[in-house]
Formats: sequence, structure tokens, C-alpha cells
Amino acid sequence: MKTELNSLLLESTKIIESKLKEYMDAENGYGLSEIMSYSLFAGGKRLRPFIVLESFKLFSHSNDIEKALPYACALELIQTYSLIHDDLPCMDNDDYRRGKLTCHKVYGEDMALLAGDSLLTYAFELIASNDKVSDRSARLATACLAKYAGHAGMAGGQMVDLKSEGKINSYGELKKMHSLKTAALIKCALVLGYLAATDTPSEQVIKDLELYGENVGIAFQIKDDILDVTSTEEELGKPIGSDQKNGKTTVFSFMTMDKAEKEMKLLIDGAIDTIEGYYSADSKFRALVELAKYMIERTK
Repeated sequence: MKTELNSLLLESTKIIESKLKEYMDAENGYGLSEIMSYSLFAGGKRLRPFIVLESFKLFSHSNDIEKALPYACALELIQTYSLIHDDLPCMDNDDYRRGKLTCHKVYGEDMALLAGDSLLTYAFELIASNDKVSDRSARLATACLAKYAGHAGMAGGQMVDLKSEGKINSYGELKKMHSLKTAALIKCALVLGYLAATDTPSEQVIKDLELYGENVGIAFQIKDDILDVTSTEEELGKPIGSDQKNGKTTVFSFMTMDKAEKEMKLLIDGAIDTIEGYYSADSKFRALVELAKYMIERTK
């Protein structure tokens, strides 16, 4: 990863971690807070909150990220809840996540289910109570999160994944599933950042942000499929080859490694073309452009 992007990600991660801790310390939750925090602070790149903050900076032309932080943290709560539920035996049945035992392996399936539910609902509380933005911004952001995380977005993608194992017949069908399951929250991150910057959003800007997020999200998933067969458990922090073991359809069901890498590049080039025009000519660092490049360069 390029040094400047790495430094920016590290700085963003520290800010997000601190704010998440503040939010979690404010909650007692009858013991659920401990279980929620186990997965919430189990590591991770915090890419989606980073995208929220960088989208905000792009459209607000300001580094004052206080308006965007509640939205960024809310999205990370959604991401964590989805991982807790994905790992459950009734879903992907994984024992490790980011090198640690998954939530249900430590606390039991019932507690993991409740922890995921609690993270999901707490996310909407954070968005709705963001007093740094207008009421209209908070309302639009609430609808945005519900849209991309719910049945028409991430959750719908998970359902398609579960019901279509062994039944996906083309790369187009696989791409549609990843558009929902993986790209939805990346699109959500971009739009949330934009909504923190303005409460009068442009339809064209949202379409462009969605296109960038779509391309980056699908490329991200292709890279995950590649890493699942080329990386090591130590580097990736979770079992290698789990997709094949679970009989999942991956990009390699329809193309070779060489073609998959070319498809990734095509998607990322499209994402860069879409977002680059929103940066001013004198921008010193175009974070979302560099992030798109990182998506296919990453090793975990």
C-alpha cells in the first residue's frame, strides 16, 4: 500500500476506534456490550468508515469530520453485525475471523445473535441522534443505511448467496449477488459521507458514487476470491479454501486467474474514471482514487 494512503488509513482507524469506544462505553446493555465489543474491536481495516470520511472531505472541502463520524461509526456497527451473523453455523459456519475465534465460538450462538441484533439497532440510534448535521441530513442518512443494509442491499445479497449455492450459472449472476452483498455497504459509505456534507444531494452525484462503489465492491470480492486460494491462514486471519470447502460459487467457477485479475483491473479503472473528476485539479492527494487501486493490491 502506498505510504500516504497507509498513513491516512491508520490515522482514520485511530479516530474511528476512539469514537467507537466512546459510543460503546456509553452503553451498559446488560452484558451485551462486552459481546458486541469483542467483535467490534477484533481488528479490521475500517475501510467503510474511512470511505465515509473521505467522501465527506471530498464534498465538504473540509477536514472537520465531526459531522461524518456518527455516520462512519454507524456503518462499522452494521459491518460488524453482518460478520457476526455471517459466521454463524446456519450461515457460513466459520470458526475464525481476523485471526480470532468468531463471536459464537466464544459466547455461544444465542449471544452472538443478540450481539449482532444490538449492533444493527445501535447503528440507527447513532445516525438518528447525529446533532452535528441538519434533521434532513439525519433523515436521509437513516433511509440510506436502511436501504443498503436491508433486504434490497446487503441482507438481500446474503439471502441470494445462501439460496443459490451451486445454482449460479453465470458470472453476471455472481456479479449481481456481490453487488448486493459486498458493494452495497461501500456505496452506502460514499453516500453517507456525501449526506454529512450536504442535505440537498444531487441525483447525479449519488449515481456516480454508486457506480464507483459498485465497481470497487465487486473488485473487492474478486480479490477476496483470489486471496482465498493464494494467501495463507496466518496472513488472511481466517481459514483458507473455505469457499471451496463449503461448495460456494466464486469467480473461478467462470474464469481463470488471469481473466479474474483483468476483470478486477477493468472494474477499478471504471471506478477511478468515475470519481476522479470530483477532485480539484490541484488536489494533493486523491484518497478515493488511491483506495480503489489498493483494493486490488491488498494481501489480506
